[in-house]
Amino acid sequence: MKKYIFTLLALIPFLANAQNPARDYTNAVLWQQTSGEYRALCFQAYNFARLSLKEALWADTSKKPNCIIVDIDETVLDNSAFQGHEIKKGLSYNAADWTEWTSLARADTVPGALAFLKFAASKNIETFYVSNRNEKDYAATLKNLQTFGFPYANDAHLVVSKGTSDKEPRRQKIADTHNILMLCGDNLSDFSNVFYRENKSIIEQVDANQTLFGVKYIVLPNPMYGDWEKPLYQGEKSSDQDKAKQRLERLKSY
Repeated sequence: MKKYIFTLLALIPFLANAQNPARDYTNAVLWQQTSGEYRALCFQAYNFARLSLKEALWADTSKKPNCIIVDIDETVLDNSAFQGHEIKKGLSYNAADWTEWTSLARADTVPGALAFLKFAASKNIETFYVSNRNEKDYAATLKNLQTFGFPYANDAHLVVSKGTSDKEPRRQKIADTHNILMLCGDNLSDFSNVFYRENKSIIEQVDANQTLFGVKYIVLPNPMYGDWEKPLYQGEKSSDQDKAKQRLERLKSY
């Protein structure tokens, strides 16, 4: 009997986690919120961005005004507090909670982002903020950016989603009037549709474009969410429990 009770007690943490699949993300969120490594990687990304931007300016022959395109979430604004809120509620994501969070305009800056974009502005390089936040998030997002003094945080340079998560048409519209020197994002889809949207091998596409990373494509760390996770799951309407099971099954082991 004692052996049975001991075994049951030992299983309680695992059973609890099975009832709350969102806890799978606890370490990812804590790493972003507390680790020096996260901050170091962000600084490293934006330090490389500064060096690469200088080189791009030296080589520039375009007659169009120069610009940078940046994603917002986990690229210039840190939403880990929202992710922590969801985990404590036992959720992975809730749309109403996200709207509540963005309306607060309280997301902190990603380390290095503001200094880098101010440096770009000092070189007369515009910044376009191309985000998959939607129109109802627009006013609060602009307020959040302006609170920290992000350059070009205005109606002409904030481009949100209008019914599609595909950023390529928005990037092309900017390219019609501006010379895009660099793109910064935490998701490969922030750079090109060859990643994730064209049903190609992600690993092969990253390898094929390896010379662009750290040069024209600046990648910020985001362990919490992203397009990378979608290929893990079978079934469009999988429950959080199903997704947790599939994540475990997809782990490499020996």
